Amino acid sequence: MAVAMVTTAVEQTPTIDEPVYVGTAEVYLREHSLRFNPEHPPLGKLIIATGLALTHAHLDTASVGDQTALGRRVLYESGNDPWRLMLWARLPVIALTLLFGLVVFAFARDLAGSVGGVVSLALYAFSPDVIAHGSLATLDVPAAGFVLTSVWLLWRARRRPRVHLPSAGVALGAAVATKMSALPAVPVLLLLAVLSVWYARRTDDPTPRGTVRRLALGGAAAVVVALVTVAVVWAAYLAVDPRLRWTAPGGVPAVHGLRGLAVDWLPFPEAYRDGMRVQFGFENTTWHGFLLGRQYDGSLWYYLPVALLVKTPLGMLALWLAGAVTMVTVPRLRPAAPYVLVPTAVLLAAAMDGARNFGVRYALFIPMFLAVAAAGLLVLRPRWVHAVTAALVLFVAVSSLRTYPYYLPYSNEAFGGPSRTHLRLHDANVDWGQDLGRLADRLRQRYPDEKIWLVYKGSGVPSWYGIHASDPRKVPAHEVHGLLVVSDSSVAKAEGRLAALIDSSEPIDEVGHSITIYRR
Repeated sequence: MAVAMVTTAVEQTPTIDEPVYVGTAEVYLREHSLRFNPEHPPLGKLIIATGLALTHAHLDTASVGDQTALGRRVLYESGNDPWRLMLWARLPVIALTLLFGLVVFAFARDLAGSVGGVVSLALYAFSPDVIAHGSLATLDVPAAGFVLTSVWLLWRARRRPRVHLPSAGVALGAAVATKMSALPAVPVLLLLAVLSVWYARRTDDPTPRGTVRRLALGGAAAVVVALVTVAVVWAAYLAVDPRLRWTAPGGVPAVHGLRGLAVDWLPFPEAYRDGMRVQFGFENTTWHGFLLGRQYDGSLWYYLPVALLVKTPLGMLALWLAGAVTMVTVPRLRPAAPYVLVPTAVLLAAAMDGARNFGVRYALFIPMFLAVAAAGLLVLRPRWVHAVTAALVLFVAVSSLRTYPYYLPYSNEAFGGPSRTHLRLHDANVDWGQDLGRLADRLRQRYPDEKIWLVYKGSGVPSWYGIHASDPRKVPAHEVHGLLVVSDSSVAKAEGRLAALIDSSEPIDEVGHSITIYRR
């Protein structure tokens, strides 16, 4: 897994979100300012900053503009090497992703022994989605991994609550301080804290008075976890700016109703609450989606389940389902079901209700939690179950290795593999701007001195990589001759002039399963 992620990190150019996080992390290091990227809390960007601190990058923010311009300035306009900066920004996330693999192993071993732990770790380590996003300087894997870590510690608190409950609060606080999408997990995990203390005290006084006492202790434990969570969020903001200087940026939307009350009552810094208002503004926006070859406006509630069906190895899907059923039906595993399956269901329901159908990255907790659930199959007695489990894990490994090093556009064999993903999904599922460097190499090696017409979806700067191209949408169609190069997300949603240009061109090559080259 480490080899796959480091290789990917070295070869891929910045994806759409990464320059914003890298630029913001540099501002954290240099100016201790919270003014950029308020819609995401600072901890994930502080993790990215631990790598960037070693690069001694140049940056002048005097007239940088918005956060998108900041990212471009850091990577391409300040004399820095974007390849070097991106690698160092990605390495801390890679290290954290590997550590979360150990959490998966430890959690599964607690439930089903060492062999079960190895099975879960294998599913995690060969997950194309975890590899793809764990190798990027983004926030999705850290947020999901911190939630998993908190749940595992709550499970362990069933035996040693005084040791593990505060640690669970730290992990939950880290998740909430990384990405606001972790907030729906908070009430679930607080209830799990109550459940863990109840179990730990199950042999105490069985009278009604003893029951009341156990409930009271469970409630106190939930309060402790909640207070530690809040403290970690405050600590993340104080780590950036000990004086917590904050001026709300222009355009922060007003939030009314229950959402407004929730924001106002959150015991977090004002910068966090304004970030939530920005996020609710995104949720009130109508975005464009693409699923199974169909464009649409708005969001589809079934988008994430279908996208996961496309982008998850078939053997992994089978093991997830069998593991979840086993966890619910086998008495030995049933106590773990609230810890493994309930947070997964709640987070998935919250993600499915979101307005942005941009990729399975919004549900990366699924391959983490359900890898743990799959370990439950190893407690079953029939030997054929163990043999089938081993065969399915091998099938997963082969499917994952076949897509190397193109993990972002992975889809399973039932949907045609990575080369066909762009026909069914778009954006971070396939084409997130990651292959600009590979495109530059391909054009230099195979198509030197050809006229290039480029429609690129991403945050990279083509000219920095030696791609000198024109926009075919800005000239009459009869002038577009040579190579037409189009990002597959743009192909999927092409209309008007671009659609006509594509229809009248011949596809001759592809790069990274995310960019198509046509000849005109």
